[in-house]
Amino acid sequence: MSVADDIRQIIEDQFAPKSLDIVNDSEKHAGHAGANETGETHFHLTIVSERFTGLPPVARHRLVMTALKPLLDGPVHALALTTKTPAETQRS
Repeated sequence: MSVADDIRQIIEDQFAPKSLDIVNDSEKHAGHAGANETGETHFHLTIVSERFTGLPPVARHRLVMTALKPLLDGPVHALALTTKTPAETQRS
């Protein structure tokens, strides 16, 4: 199973997202500190979930980072997040 698959499984299990987009940005960081030969170290996630309702962005990001901590302690070096509620996506 790939790191992206692991991320997807954790996010789907804990956030029941209405939508989830996972972009592997590792290629952009080849040769940088934290990059390794697996090619799965840097990701950008866009998550739309009801679980974020009523939470400020920092609290949303904390929830996601806590959920993904096992991966952040291992293969994932960097994670960029966009977190929205379904209502926020309808307004934009």
